Amino acid sequence: MTYQPFLPEVAAGSIQPRHVIAPHRRNLDGVTIITGAVTAIDHAGRTVTVRPPTPQSTHERVEPYTLTYDHLVIALGAEARTLPIPGLAEQAMGFKQVEEATALRNRVLTRIEDAASTWDTERRRRLLTFVFIGGGFAGVEAIAELEDMARATVRTIPSIEQRDVRFVLVEGSRRILPELTEELSGYGLQQLLERGIDVRLNTFLSSCVDGHVVLSDGTEFDADTIVWTAGVKAAPVLQTASDLPIDARGRVTALPTLQVARDGAPVEGAWAAGDCAAVPDLTSEDPEATCAPTAQHAVRQAMLLADNLVAVLAAGDENGVPLKSYAHANLGTVASLGIGKGVARIMGRDPARLHRLDRSSRLPRLRDADPQPEGTHHDGLVRRRRLSSRPGLLRLHRRARRGLRHGGPSRRRPRRPPQGHRERGLSTQPSTTASNLSA
Repeated sequence: MTYQPFLPEVAAGSIQPRHVIAPHRRNLDGVTIITGAVTAIDHAGRTVTVRPPTPQSTHERVEPYTLTYDHLVIALGAEARTLPIPGLAEQAMGFKQVEEATALRNRVLTRIEDAASTWDTERRRRLLTFVFIGGGFAGVEAIAELEDMARATVRTIPSIEQRDVRFVLVEGSRRILPELTEELSGYGLQQLLERGIDVRLNTFLSSCVDGHVVLSDGTEFDADTIVWTAGVKAAPVLQTASDLPIDARGRVTALPTLQVARDGAPVEGAWAAGDCAAVPDLTSEDPEATCAPTAQHAVRQAMLLADNLVAVLAAGDENGVPLKSYAHANLGTVASLGIGKGVARIMGRDPARLHRLDRSSRLPRLRDADPQPEGTHHDGLVRRRRLSSRPGLLRLHRRARRGLRHGGPSRRRPRRPPQGHRERGLSTQPSTTASNLSA
């Protein structure tokens, strides 16, 4: 399972990829896990069709099979929504998986190194131009985090000037971060512009064949890195091979109890939650409003769905069982704009820590782990500083942080040296390096 809100930090290297994934087999004890793609859902017959993965070594075709069920929980999430733009499929990178975030980081760093090794002005300009399509949370956080990383990298390369690096954000609407208020959206835009990021509003990507970017405002330039973050869509199988009811956006229609609904009536044995479900937003004044496709809703819907399903299974019948309705008032919204930078709309919380601590608390793997990467220290969530990767220094660094976290240095008594050390006149005091770090 990939926790997607942390992908911008993975791309920038401020969080390791292993910190944003939760292995299903480690966290779902007692659950049968099957790897494959659901290609058809027949709820009337209580069956789903599963296509096993194709072996990469032989590429042989594996025949699909069917599974039967009593209750079906639809939690397929969403995937990137692409458009038939010339060159998009061949040139652009997605930003939905941890592999894509890691590949994007490698791409940016490689292009900077390539640019430092060429004297061709046009080639260098193309290598150092990075284009992001989509001004929602994914696009804004990704470009801000990577721009922060790129600037820090360029400072260590004498042959590249900061003005040589160009980041372009293309957004089709009149403002970025539409989930925020007008004021905060404007503040976020101001922050990006002050950092030299070229933001194009009310602008669309017309073509990017062979890396030649053409925008709807007539601008043309070459770029070697194009990232597509312009929206998501529900899993296509719900529209193409399913008999479950869906809305105009391809999401399964659901009740506040998270039961799948057809014409307002629950569909027996079917449940839905997350980005692929159209769940009514009971906290909105708009009676037609549905919950936004965010992790804040998805993780809470999953817990309530589990409670309702257990209640139905315990009663043996869905009829007459009192079920809870999902209603969650937004705790706030945080968009990271790099280390120590961001924009937030929150209710009574510290914005500097809410972004990472609240999100990491929702990921099983991170509940008992430090979401900072090994070998990286965020000094007050402001500066990016690399530490030595030698294991000894990393252990001392972690020991120092543990001491500070508990109010001071470790109280562990230093190990007494062998008796022979005293006879040779060696010091019996603990290592000054360790004590200084702990202090």
